[in-house]
Amino acid sequence: MASPKINELLAAAKAADDQAAAYDSLLDNIQSHSTPATVEADMKAIATSIFTNDLRVVALRSVLERFINALRGFNNADLSVSVGQHTLDIISAQPSATLLDQVASLRELMADAHESNEDFLEAAKTLSEIPLDAAQRKVSDEERAAVWVRIVRNYLEVDDTTSAETYLNKLKIIIYAVSDPTLNLHFRLSQARIQDAKREFLSASSAYHDISLSSSVTEEERLHTLAMAARCAILAPAGPLRSRALARLYKDERAVNLDEFGMLEKMFLDRLLAPAEVEKFAQGLAPHQLALTSDGSTVLTKAVVEHNLLGASRLYSNIGFEELGVLLGLDANRAEDTTAKMIEQGRLVGRIDQIERIIWFERGEASGEKGSGRAEVTVGKEMRHWDANVQGLAEEVENVTNALQRQFPEFVAATLAA
Repeated sequence: MASPKINELLAAAKAADDQAAAYDSLLDNIQSHSTPATVEADMKAIATSIFTNDLRVVALRSVLERFINALRGFNNADLSVSVGQHTLDIISAQPSATLLDQVASLRELMADAHESNEDFLEAAKTLSEIPLDAAQRKVSDEERAAVWVRIVRNYLEVDDTTSAETYLNKLKIIIYAVSDPTLNLHFRLSQARIQDAKREFLSASSAYHDISLSSSVTEEERLHTLAMAARCAILAPAGPLRSRALARLYKDERAVNLDEFGMLEKMFLDRLLAPAEVEKFAQGLAPHQLALTSDGSTVLTKAVVEHNLLGASRLYSNIGFEELGVLLGLDANRAEDTTAKMIEQGRLVGRIDQIERIIWFERGEASGEKGSGRAEVTVGKEMRHWDANVQGLAEEVENVTNALQRQFPEFVAATLAA
């Protein structure tokens, strides 16, 4: 129940000749009239009183704006949510839709309160109900984008990428018309975070890296987004596309300052990764980057296995299933399956001899096109290599003998005769 002082002032406002001015005076001095113990009840009583008097529409809008500013002035998140919802309930019962601007302001205030309480889901829901497409309210693309960006960021805070992507798709339609650099930056960052969450690591890495080069971002944020770019590149499927992403990051002179640089360098140079290095790198990853894939392994484990397989192809011409499994930390069958998948997807060049249980690696870069990794099987290819080597050796011996014959004929005659 409202305090006696507020009830007295409300009665005086109702009896005043200029009710709007009386409400404005009350709201301007509300913090001196109310106490912390009664402020919630007082503000709710004022909201109810405003709508029970026959204020004209223009005066009603003005008083309601003053009411929202007074509520904001308390800087109390719980109060803003409680009183704001009470006021919205009253407005929703009104037959006229002339208070859309005030509803929008009230919902933005409530969203601020939810965000300060770290209740990001409620903040997103509150913002999503702001009237942006009503015919009675003119909203610019920039204002619309500002609301949608906040909704996307709040959904991302609770890892609801599906809902976030819904509003990001709306943003894509109008973002070209938005000139505000901050909104554009938040759009690009949100897009990168959604790609990251959906395990589209190559796209996310490229987006993060572009943001890290932006002059509108602080130096600390630049390094943070550069680190995110490195993590996503490391987690991407091994192959030529990832190699290009790694090369771009490795050549960035700032990369040496990152904790991820050790992993980045080894992957770029196709060196095998040790379990201790992988475990240290995993400590800095987000939960979704350590999630299980369909085969039961984590995203990181799968990326490391594929990288080490690519590294092994640089070291060996051929290797048995069992030996490769030991190298990758897998059983022989999974080592074969992983190799077959990479060859089929064009991320590794080679062929598999299932009878001899041997994998043959070919020198050369895979194109990344599906089916392009299958090496042609040439009958007797290894034997012809052997024959060519023997022939080359015989020709060199013959050349040495002829040179000796010309320079030291007596020695050659005596030695050959012997």
